[in-house]
Amino acid sequence: MSATAGHAGSGVSAHADQVGFAADVAIIGGGPVGMGLAIELGQRGVSCIVIERHLQPQPIPKGQNLTQRTMEHFHSWGIEEAVRQASPIPVEFGIGGLTAYGTLLSEHHYDWYQRAQVRPYYFCDNQRLPQYATEAALRERAAQLPQVKQCFGATVGALAQDEQGVTLSLVAADGARTTLRVRYAVGCDGARSIVREQSGITQTRDDHETRMVLLVFRSRTLNALIARYRGKSFFNVMDPALDGYWQFFGRVDTGETWFFHAPVPAGTTRDNFDFHAYLERVVGASFDCEFQHIGFWDLRFEVANDYRAGRVFIAGDAAHSHPPYGGYGINLGFEDARNLGWKLAASLQGWGGPGLLASYSAERQPVFVSTARDFIRNFIESDRAFLRAHDPRRDPADFQSAWAQRASGVSAEIHGFEPHYEGSRIVFGPADGACSAIGTHTFTARPGHHLAPRPLSDGRNVFEALGAGFTLLAFDVADETVAAFVEAARAEGLPLAVVRDSFDSPREAYAARLVLVRPDAFVAWAGEPDGLDPVRCLARVSGS
Repeated sequence: MSATAGHAGSGVSAHADQVGFAADVAIIGGGPVGMGLAIELGQRGVSCIVIERHLQPQPIPKGQNLTQRTMEHFHSWGIEEAVRQASPIPVEFGIGGLTAYGTLLSEHHYDWYQRAQVRPYYFCDNQRLPQYATEAALRERAAQLPQVKQCFGATVGALAQDEQGVTLSLVAADGARTTLRVRYAVGCDGARSIVREQSGITQTRDDHETRMVLLVFRSRTLNALIARYRGKSFFNVMDPALDGYWQFFGRVDTGETWFFHAPVPAGTTRDNFDFHAYLERVVGASFDCEFQHIGFWDLRFEVANDYRAGRVFIAGDAAHSHPPYGGYGINLGFEDARNLGWKLAASLQGWGGPGLLASYSAERQPVFVSTARDFIRNFIESDRAFLRAHDPRRDPADFQSAWAQRASGVSAEIHGFEPHYEGSRIVFGPADGACSAIGTHTFTARPGHHLAPRPLSDGRNVFEALGAGFTLLAFDVADETVAAFVEAARAEGLPLAVVRDSFDSPREAYAARLVLVRPDAFVAWAGEPDGLDPVRCLARVSGS
C-alpha cells in the first residue's frame, strides 16, 4: 500500500487475509478532531490507526477560535505550549471580537463575544490559531505516541461490522486496496462522512439555501484602516440587506493576512463576481487586496440522529455541522473526542460498563442540538429581527437605544453558553435534568457540569492534580470515607486518584466536601460524606 506513515515504524501493514485485529480503534479522518481522539486514546494506552487522505494539513485558515475549554484539552494532551507558540497572534495583542452596523468603519459598533469574561471558570486561556497550524501540532504529538499509527494518503472504500469488530477496506491514492480489522471505528471524516453513510446513521438537515463565500486574502493597508480596533481579531458586520446573515472578517495574523465569510448570490463563481469590491463595501473604504483562496459553502445545519451504530461512532463534522458563527465548530469536535476517548478506553480496558459507550451520543448529541438552536440559529434570527425593526436613517434615536441594548446583552450570551450533561444516566444530575448548551458559570461543583478550577493549599491548581481516570476531591473528609471510595474503585477495577485538602477558601466554593470528577473534567457526583454509597456511585458513573 502506498500510504505514508506518520513516523518511523508506524505504517499500516494489514492484509485482507490477516487474522485478529490491527488495532483497537480505527479513526477515519486525521483532521483536528481525529488527531485529538488519537492522542486521547494513545495516552490511555489504546492502540489506534488514523486514516487520512491528505498528506499535509490543508492551508485554509478556518476553525481559529480555540476556547478555554479546548485549551484544557490541549493541556491534557500535552500540546498547550506548542499551540501557543505557533499562534501568529500574540497574547498581548488580544483576540476579542467586534460587531459593527452597516460597515466595519461605522460609528455603530460594540465589543462582541469576549470569552475572557468566563476565564475564571476554566484552567486555561483561550487562543487563536489557524486550523492547519493546530493540526500540525496535533500530528506532531500523535507521532510521539507508540500506540498511535498514522496512515496518510488513504481513504475508506467500504465498512462492515459484526459483533466482534469492524472491517475496513482502505484505498490508497494509486487505487491499491487493503483490508483492516479493528474492534471499533470512529468517523471523523467531515460533513460528507463516508463512515456515517455506510454505517446507516441518519441525520436531520436544516438548509438555509444561502450560498456563502470564504475568501483568504492579503492586504498591506487594511490594518491601518482599522487601527482603532486594536486588540480585536474578528469582526461581524451587520447589513440590513442580508436579513440577519453575517459578513465576518477574521485575522489570520497581526500582519497582512485575513479571511472573510459572507453570503453571495446564487450561481456566484470565482470568475463572475467582484470580490474585492464586495470587501471594500463591507469595510467602508478602499484598500489593496490579493486573494490567496476563494471557496464556497452552503449555509446549513446538520446533525446526526445518533452518534453511534454498533461498533461505529462519529465525531466532529461527521456528527454535526453548522455555519461558523461564534467559533463553536472545532471546539464542539474536540469535546466529542475527549468525551468518546475515555469511554472507549474504559470499555476496552474492562472498567467501563455496558451503559458507558451509549452515554456518548446521549450526552453529546443534545448539546449540539442546543448549540445550533439556542445560540447559532438564535444569532441569525435575533439579528434579522433587529435589522427589520430598527434603522438609523428612519429613526436614529430608536436605533441608538436598541443598539445599546444589544451591546449590553453580549455578556449574558457568553455566560449562558455552558454545555453540560445534567440529563446523563452516568452522572447524578437533577431528576428533571437535560443535556444542553444552555447553563450558567459557577464555581459550585454540579453533577454533569464542567469542574471549575480552584487553587489547592500546596500551590497547585486542582487541574494539575487530576488523575487520568476518575478523581475524588476530598476536603476535610475522614480517612474511612476516602478508604471506602478507594476500595469500591478497586473492586470495580476503576482507576481512581484521590486529592485531599482542607475545605477552606477558595475550595469551599465547590459547596461540597466530596467531588467525583470524570476523566474529561466533568463532575460525576458531588456531596457530603454521608450522602451516597461509594459502590453505587462508582457503578453508575462507570456505566455499570
